[in-house]
Amino acid sequence: MRLSSLADYAVVLLAATARRGGDARATATVLAEETGLPLPTVQKLVSRLSAAGLIETGRGTGGGFRLARTPATIDLAQIIEAIEGPIALTTCVDAARHDCAVETNCMIRPHAGTVNAVVRGALAGVTLAQLANTGAMPQEVV
Repeated sequence: MRLSSLADYAVVLLAATARRGGDARATATVLAEETGLPLPTVQKLVSRLSAAGLIETGRGTGGGFRLARTPATIDLAQIIEAIEGPIALTTCVDAARHDCAVETNCMIRPHAGTVNAVVRGALAGVTLAQLANTGAMPQEVV
């Protein structure tokens, strides 16, 4: 499993926002400069992260955006899902899809939901506070 560049950039952007602290607002332009991400990419991420409730945006004087919650309450799974949708290693767990060529003989499908839940759980165990170095990373992720 490999994260898309956009999901990776979302983590970079939110970590930079978390390091600003508390109620500090930043503009997309400022964070693009700080992170080295292209401004159009930052703008796209702000839109998606705002829709997911991870950041709050404001217009006008004092506008910009900030985290909607504390970094300790935002986890890696939430960030990835905001950008890529539900975390799933395979599409066969989606009841609406039936496009698997080996579905009738597949011995893996009954276990796919469990595998996806374990992967999501591991990602949910890493907070934005840890990623932004405002808290300690767990010693071991199981």
